[in-house]
Amino acid sequence: MEEEAVRLTEEIAAPRLDDMDVRLSPDQEAFVRQAIESGRFREPEDAVREALSLWEERERKRIEILAALGEAEESVARGEVIEITAESMRSLADRVKKAGRERLESERNLKR
Repeated sequence: MEEEAVRLTEEIAAPRLDDMDVRLSPDQEAFVRQAIESGRFREPEDAVREALSLWEERERKRIEILAALGEAEESVARGEVIEITAESMRSLADRVKKAGRERLESERNLKR
C-alpha cells in the first residue's frame, strides 16, 4: 500500500519536500534549542511543525478576514449600510439585553 502511494505521488509529479533544508538565523536556532532543552519539544522538526501549524492557522484567519471584508465592501456598494449613532447603539444594546433576558427566562422555565 505504501509503495502504491509513493508511485501515485510520483505519477502526478507532486513536489516532494522530504529533504528540505531550512536555514535558521542564530536567534531562531537558540530559540529552538531552548525549547528543546526546556522539554517543550523533543526534536527541531517538532518546533518547525508547530511553527507551520500556527502559520497555517494565521493564514486561514487572514483569508476569513479578507473574505468578510470583501462581503462588507460589496454590501456597502449595494447601499446596505447602517448609520451608527449614539442612539442606534443604545437601541442595539437594549435589543441585546431584552433578547438575553428572554433567553434566560426561557431557560429557567425549562428547568422547572
